[in-house]
Amino acid sequence: MISRDDIRWCYGTIQPYIRRTPVIAVELSELDESAAGLPAGTLKLEQLQCAGSFKARGAFTNLLLREVPPAGVVAASGGNHGVAVAYAAHRRGVPAKIFVPTVSAPAKIERIRQLGADLVVTGERYADALAAAQDWEHNSGAMSVHAYDQRETILGQGTLGLELAEQAGDLDTVLVPVGGGGLIAGVAAWFAGAVRVVGVEPEGAPTLSYARAAGQPADAPAGSVAADALAPRRVGELVFPITQAYVDDVLLVDDASILAAQRALWQAFRVAAEPAASVGIAALLAGAYKPAPGEHVAVVISGANMSPSQLS
Repeated sequence: MISRDDIRWCYGTIQPYIRRTPVIAVELSELDESAAGLPAGTLKLEQLQCAGSFKARGAFTNLLLREVPPAGVVAASGGNHGVAVAYAAHRRGVPAKIFVPTVSAPAKIERIRQLGADLVVTGERYADALAAAQDWEHNSGAMSVHAYDQRETILGQGTLGLELAEQAGDLDTVLVPVGGGGLIAGVAAWFAGAVRVVGVEPEGAPTLSYARAAGQPADAPAGSVAADALAPRRVGELVFPITQAYVDDVLLVDDASILAAQRALWQAFRVAAEPAASVGIAALLAGAYKPAPGEHVAVVISGANMSPSQLS
């Protein structure tokens, strides 16, 4: 398990390299007609993080707390983790090789290239890119920076929870996007039951839902409009026990609700979010999560590595 002291120590290490992203207080009822009656809430704007998503926290934690070999680092990613590792490697002056699947968004692929990483596009889904990255790790001696199932990665993502607790005051509930589970494991480890932590994932990529039903990580479908960020096939082995201890519930939202939430965030608050980052808002608009009157809900907006045209 990961403690608050672990996360606090990690934060002190990576703080010079990351941004303390802002929170904004919003009236959730302003999102659209279906939001009538929702209380005020807080948005954690992690799309303003270095490299465009929360993933920079875990990437820098790996590169700063582990010994990077001369061969550099290797990572598999749906997109955001690859951007973050490429960015951290660029800042630290180490070689990076990034494997992404064909489903990865063009904006993410281009950003990885711009950051100078050696990019390989292979396979249809994250699992294919991961297999290729593991082969490269074994053959090259590069250090693997796992997108979610690595202690340092979870520690780094937990620093988001530390910031949110300091910024948002008394919270009742935090809605967190779930893919492989590194973010929700880190956030849940920070709050450690003091705040209700609820995961939200696409119906087409129910990794944590399947794991909870099976009592262990299990293969799940890997579809959805958010497949480039929230479809790793199964939740992490290190992630699962943390979520079992500290995550209250996991909700599913369909693709139509995700896209509607993405549009509503932009139209109501001028918050640009990729589909994967919009699932918490989708849960509120679709009624998958129904706050009690006066409940203080925070929603993590996890990233915005996308083309501006997606907001139209």
